[in-house]
Order: sequence, then C-alpha cells, then structure tokens
Amino acid sequence: MSKTLVLAEKPSVGRDLAKVLKCNQNKGSYIEGSKYIVTWAMGHLVGLMDPEGYDNKYKEWKMETLPMLPKHMKLTVLKKTGRQYNEVKKQLLRNDVSDIVIATDAGREGELVARWILEKSGVKKPLKRLWISSQTEKAILDGFRNLKPGAAYKNLYKAAVCRAEADWLVGLNVTRALTCKYNAQLSAGRVQSPTLSMIVLREDEIRNFKPKTYYTLEGKTRGFNLAWVNKDNNSRIFDEEFANKVASKLKNSEGKIVNINEANKKKFSPALYDLTELQRDANKIWGYSAKQTLNIMQRLYENYKILTYPRTDSRYITTDIVATIPDRLKAISIGEYRIVAEELLKGKIIGNKSFVDNSKVSDHHAIIPTEQKPNLALLSSEERKIYDLVVKRFLSVMLPPFEYIQTTIEVEVQGEKLVAKGKVIKAKGWKKLYDRLEEDSDEEEIKEQVLPTVSIGDNIRVESVNIKKGETKPPARFTEATLLSAMESPHKYINVSKEAAKTLGETGGLGTVATRADIIEKLFNSFVIEKKGKEIIPTSKGKQLMELVPKDLKSPLLTAKWESQLDEISKGKRDDHSFIKEMKNYSVALVEDVKGTNNKFVHDNKTGKKCPNCGKYLLEVKGKNGVMNVCQDRECGYRESVARVTNARCPECKKKLELRGNGEGAIYVCPGSNCNFREKASQFKKRFEKNGKIDKREVNNYMKKMKKEAEEFNDNPFAALLGDIKFDK
Repeated sequence: MSKTLVLAEKPSVGRDLAKVLKCNQNKGSYIEGSKYIVTWAMGHLVGLMDPEGYDNKYKEWKMETLPMLPKHMKLTVLKKTGRQYNEVKKQLLRNDVSDIVIATDAGREGELVARWILEKSGVKKPLKRLWISSQTEKAILDGFRNLKPGAAYKNLYKAAVCRAEADWLVGLNVTRALTCKYNAQLSAGRVQSPTLSMIVLREDEIRNFKPKTYYTLEGKTRGFNLAWVNKDNNSRIFDEEFANKVASKLKNSEGKIVNINEANKKKFSPALYDLTELQRDANKIWGYSAKQTLNIMQRLYENYKILTYPRTDSRYITTDIVATIPDRLKAISIGEYRIVAEELLKGKIIGNKSFVDNSKVSDHHAIIPTEQKPNLALLSSEERKIYDLVVKRFLSVMLPPFEYIQTTIEVEVQGEKLVAKGKVIKAKGWKKLYDRLEEDSDEEEIKEQVLPTVSIGDNIRVESVNIKKGETKPPARFTEATLLSAMESPHKYINVSKEAAKTLGETGGLGTVATRADIIEKLFNSFVIEKKGKEIIPTSKGKQLMELVPKDLKSPLLTAKWESQLDEISKGKRDDHSFIKEMKNYSVALVEDVKGTNNKFVHDNKTGKKCPNCGKYLLEVKGKNGVMNVCQDRECGYRESVARVTNARCPECKKKLELRGNGEGAIYVCPGSNCNFREKASQFKKRFEKNGKIDKREVNNYMKKMKKEAEEFNDNPFAALLGDIKFDK
C-alpha cells in the first residue's frame, strides 16, 4: 500500500503532525503510520555551497580571486545535520512513498528548507503543500483536508532562492573584499549595511547636535494653571529677554475667558499584532530583544499551540476567521480575561473593517489566540507576558472605543494668549483591559488637569507666572523597538527626497518581518554595535566600517527596492534570472569600489594580551551577554570570555551576576553601581555539591528561585524606595 511522506521543519512539529495523523511507530528520525510517514528537517539541512567548494583558489581569502561569480549555484548538505538529511532522503526515495506533503513553516524560508532537501535528494514525486497558521489539532486536520498543489508555491520558492543567492553574492564578495583590503574581520551585506548605516548616522546627529535653550511660561490663576502660547500655538520661547518681558506683562494682570472648546473624542484600539509590532512593544515594556520575542512566540505557537503563526506582516484577519472567534473567546475565558471574553460572547461578534480585511492579508493573518485553552501555570514569566499582550490586543479590537471629553480653555490677558487643557473620561472602553491609561504626548507640553466649571466672558486674574527653562534634545538613540520601526519605514528616520520616501513607503523597508531580528543579532555578534541599557550604540569598528563600505550598499533605498522585487518574484510578476544577473553585476561593482579606495582601518580596542594561538594582540569586544577578548586574525578565530552575564541573581540587589575570569580564579560579581557583592565561583558551586558532584537540579531550582525573587522585588512598589538603602548584616 502506498504512503504519503510528510516533511516538517522541526522534530517537535513532526511529532505533533504524527500524533494527529495517527502515526505511532517512532523510528527515531521519522514516525510511521498506515497512511503517512512523518519526517523532519532541523531548520536547513541543505544550503548553498561555500566558495571553496567551487574552486580550491577560494580556500585562501585573496583580493585577486574576487569577485566570486559561480555560473550555477550549487547545493551542499550541511555537516552539522548530515545524518538527519540522509535519513530524510531514504524516506523520500522509498518505493512505497507515492507523494510528498511539504509541511515546513508556511513562509518563504520554510519553502526553501523543504525544496532544497527535495532538490538535493533528486526526488521527483507529486507535491502538495500544507499551509496553516496554527498548530492545533483542528488546524492540522483542516489543513490536510485542504492541501494545496505544490506548483502553487513555485514562485515563492524562486523568491527564496533569489534571496539566498543575492545574500551569497553580495555578502560574501564584499565581506572578503573588505577583510582582505583592511586585514580585519569586517562584514557587510544587503540588509545589515543599510541598517548599521542608520545607527551610525543617528549617532553622528547626536554628536553634532547643539542644544538650544528655550523658556515656557506657566500662569497660576484661581483653580487652574494656564500655559502661554504664541499665535501658532507653540509654547516655547527661544529669547530670554522676550520671555521675561511677557512674564512681567502677565503677572497680576486681568484677563477674560474668550473660548471654551469641549470636544467629544473617541480613541479606537490599535490594530492586531504582527510580529514587528509585538517585538516593538515587548522591547519598549520589558527590554526583550527582537530575537527573544520571536523565540518566545515560536514556543507559544509550536509547543503550546495557543497563539497563531508568528512570522506575519499583517495586522488584520480574513473574513473566514470571524466564524472561529467565539471558539477563540471560549478558549481564553480564564483568569483575568474571563469577564471581558464572556461579555463579548453574549453579544453579536461583528467583524468590522478595523480588524477584518482580506486585502491586507497576504500569507498569514495577524497574531491571535487559537481555539486551544491554555494552561497558564505551564508558561514561564516571559511566555506569559507575550501571551498577555496578544490576548489583550485581540479582545481590544472587539471592545468599544475609549471615549472622553477634551476641554480647552482659551484666555486673553494683555493681548497675550494662554490656554489650559483638561480631559474627562466618559467610557474606558477597550482601555479597561490595561491598568494604566497611557497619556498622549503633547508637543506643546501643556499638561492636562482637572478644570473647574467656567464660562466664556468670565474674568481671570493671573496671580503669578513661573518661567521654566528647558533645552532642545538631540534625536534619541535607537533601541531595538525603534530600530525595528526604522527598518520597517526607513524614510521616517533618515533624510531622503520625497520621491525616495514614497518608494521606501511602498516597498516595505529593510529585510522582512521574519529576518529583522536575525539582522540585529548579526550586528551585535560582529561587534559593530553594542548596548548601553536599552540604547544601541555603534562601536568604533561599526563607525569605521561605514566609512569603508561602498556608498550604494549603505542605501536603504536600494535594499528596499530589492525586497520589493523579491516580493514581485514570489507573485510571479518578475523574472528571477534577471534579478540574479543584476546581483552579479552589482557584486562586481562593489568589489571594484573596495579595491579602488585608499582608506585605513585601525583596531583601537587592542588589549595588552597576546593570542595563545597566533601571538597577535587580542581585541576587547562587548557582546550582548558580556565582554570577550577575540583574536584580530580572522583565520585564527580564538576568543575567550572576560565577563559573562549569567542567570544567577545577586542575593542583595537581585541584578544578574557577571562571571569574571576563568578556572580557579573565576568570581561572580554584581554589576550594580551601589552593590559590592562578590563571590568565588568555586564557593558558589559548593552550595550545590552532593557527594562531590554538582547537582544540576539544585542549581536550576536555585536559579528559578532567584529569578522569581528578582521579579517580585522589581514588581514591589517599595523596591525603588529601598533600592539605595544598605542594611547592616
């Protein structure tokens, strides 16, 4: 009897599919049943061949061998996962396997994972595609009842191949050219270079910024305060003499209320989450990195099956999902969400245009809860926080708007205009889900207050005037949240022409929703950017690299155009061969550009310590998780930890401890400025020894306890007040 082979992207997903498809013979690398055989990749099992695979001359990095332009790109089995590839190939080529279902992640990269395996193994059997947005049993069964023909995704595969080959051609050629030219580990790429360029340009703006002093005037009258504004409703005065003149004119003067404007305002819930918006919020609120949020989302989607597919760029759902909303609401009718969910279930659920729009959904709809009831007790604190964001946003879009009355009182005193603003909440609406109502920032810096009942024509006396001095601020440094926004809409963050801004707005920015987190990680891992608190700062290496990278490659406009072309290829509107031809021509131009420059690169982070392997001086670099010494020689590759941030918490101030030094000399040190905790690593480990061996369970329990204590400590409203107080031990 013939069988269908199902190819998943990861073992965990393979096991879920096997369970639903009633496959129960677990053979280690695949699970078999009467109708189906389920096997899996481990991410990519097959990739593009390294340059040295084409020609021995590429084994050494030399300028003379550049550019590298293989006529046909070849595939190779990745060494790390070679064994699994061989097992998958065996199943694909089995005589009793009649057809194949691609069940890898439903996206461009998932398509590539599967198709490259099929191409490398040489299998030519009928193909079908499973395309689902959640991993619940119902979604899997529905998906298998509605399998799509493999041919429907051929253009998506072409776009994925073009993306991979373009990154190989551009990235490897320009990285080798820069490294050979300047004898330093320098890398550049199609998306990473324009992203780094924005960070460096922002730093230049901050460094060159010259603050200007300004003044604002606040007048006190009986019952409320008034702010002076000019005829353009701007409250800032840049001339001290003029500020003093207006202040003395207003003090103890009589005026009249000339206008009272009461406006009924409605504020609707923000749209549902796509991945980028979720990464932004998680970074703003808890400082999570984009990669961290994606990993948490992946677990909530794959392992717990309580949220839908994460790598989506849509903030809307399709009309067919509306019918499933009651089941999703029933699933989340637990804990703090119960009251709101049950309230919504009592009424009629209307899928209005604010969150239901087929035209705004391409491959996947917005991230929403699935129909599976969650067990919140199983979730870690990070998983719970991300789940909470998604559920609250899902409920928000179905709740009424936040309604309030915005009151503006306008007063005229001695020919000058003063205003006061107030807000009266009529209905909290969707904001009742959120503990704190975030206030809208007001450019004029006029604070809202509780206003008394007054009428037009009432006399007002300005009893006193307070002059406040301020300084204009430079643009803020990027955080991961704002960098994601800048990658999505570069034209809003850099100065470009109107035409370029229009193109950038239409082309979807730098990278894709699925790749942005990896690009940011890559920049950290190549030590061209580092973090100071939440802020991202370019290192000396990053700044110098931007001087050396060809101008064209730093342009977000060019990269966004390529991203747009890849999208067109996936829709069958553009030829893939002409795109690759363009990439080859571009790679030639980039290498020539690097060869023709006379710039210098200086290592200004050399330590006094020599590499134990090659004798060159080590460089001190800051990674995301601590400080390292790395060898400046790319071929040597030696690196050692200097100080690593651990998960162990300081027993005094609850900050994460750093582990400094190696071997017997290793010590745990608290990085807190007001904390002096230090403990030898050997002493720390002794606490967990049983019969001379470290008890890993004990260590894990201790780490969890410390983490819980830290969270409780940080959530405690008195923690901030007690933070600087030292108690006698």
